[in-house]
Amino acid sequence: MAEFTLDLNDDQKQVRDWLHGFAADVIRPAASEWDEREETPWPVIQEAAKVGIYSLDFYAQQFFDPTGLGIPMAMEELFWGDAGIALSIVGTGLAAVGVLANGTEEQIGTWIPQMYGDANDVKVAAFCSSEPDAGSDVASMRTRAVYDEAKDEWVLNGTKTWATNGGIANVHVVVAVVDPGLGSKGHASFIVPPATPGLSQGQKFKKHGIRASHTAEVVLEDVRVPGHCLLGGKEKLDERLARARERAKAGGERVKNAAMATFEASRPAVGAMAVGTARAAYEVALDYAKTRSQFGRPIIDNQGIAFQLADMRTRIDAARLLVWRASWMATTGKPFTSAEGSMSKLYASETAKEVTAQAIQILGGNGFTREYPVERMHRDAAIYTIFEGTSEIQRLVIARTLSGMPIR
Repeated sequence: MAEFTLDLNDDQKQVRDWLHGFAADVIRPAASEWDEREETPWPVIQEAAKVGIYSLDFYAQQFFDPTGLGIPMAMEELFWGDAGIALSIVGTGLAAVGVLANGTEEQIGTWIPQMYGDANDVKVAAFCSSEPDAGSDVASMRTRAVYDEAKDEWVLNGTKTWATNGGIANVHVVVAVVDPGLGSKGHASFIVPPATPGLSQGQKFKKHGIRASHTAEVVLEDVRVPGHCLLGGKEKLDERLARARERAKAGGERVKNAAMATFEASRPAVGAMAVGTARAAYEVALDYAKTRSQFGRPIIDNQGIAFQLADMRTRIDAARLLVWRASWMATTGKPFTSAEGSMSKLYASETAKEVTAQAIQILGGNGFTREYPVERMHRDAAIYTIFEGTSEIQRLVIARTLSGMPIR
């Protein structure tokens, strides 16, 4: 078992510096253009694929870092470059995590490579969980999956929303209800292979931030997928549903939910994204405060500015430590007895919103214009307190974990 340390090893430092260089030289110069275009930055994704950043091998190497710091380190550097473009680069990872969390070895080996494609033919994937009436309230999910035993096929019907890469993905991972009587415990995840009839893109959303990342509805109309596209397989699903029914009768213990397993695994990574955005805004504000003069001196000479920057940096470092702790715990098999994963996402997300707002304030009128990047960073930061579990949901998870009570 790897011992906890705050020192990155030489390999980690090399990867961090490589990612930072890509973020500085490729992502950041393109950020404003693709934010304005509100389109998927395919050329940037392809550049990432050419150098090996957008690839299964790269994320596997970071995922299996024995310290747990590979993924959060990568997320922080890429999102330091730009949140919208970075999300287009890493968005496929959520679908991949969905397969890793719930799939068999054969499913992992079959479908994850198809999510990425290669440098000459880049593909993306989508994880489809949220619905128009079921975001944080996963128990209200309506998308149904019905098993056609005669054909060994699952038939999916429903509408998913807020899906990153939804409709443009090569592979979609869809969470659906298989037993409505079990609430959120009656869910399962399915692979929808490329070009499957009945799957279409619905509304593409025009967003406040992360505008270079494609977000859309996914409509499923009598979508038929082979039985082997049920993640984990039917035998495992039947056993899980049987246990859930027995425990429901007994007033029972919690059973793992397919969508929640994906989110639990990804929350510290989302926290790292928020840290990257916060750090980027802080650095812009610090540089500006050192060079902008008012009343004959740099504005950082004023305590009102200097103290804000001190607080910003302190919050960023604290957020990073929470993210690193949760990532290390997850990798080394230590249970989140105090909901440490949710703590990391909650604090980092709120930090990103606060720090980017302070950066705008320090830049004054300039910060409110699109001539400076902090305006875009502030818009981008708003998403961290919303997607993959709102801040309110994180607080609920933490409170329930600490108290052992069904707080509502």
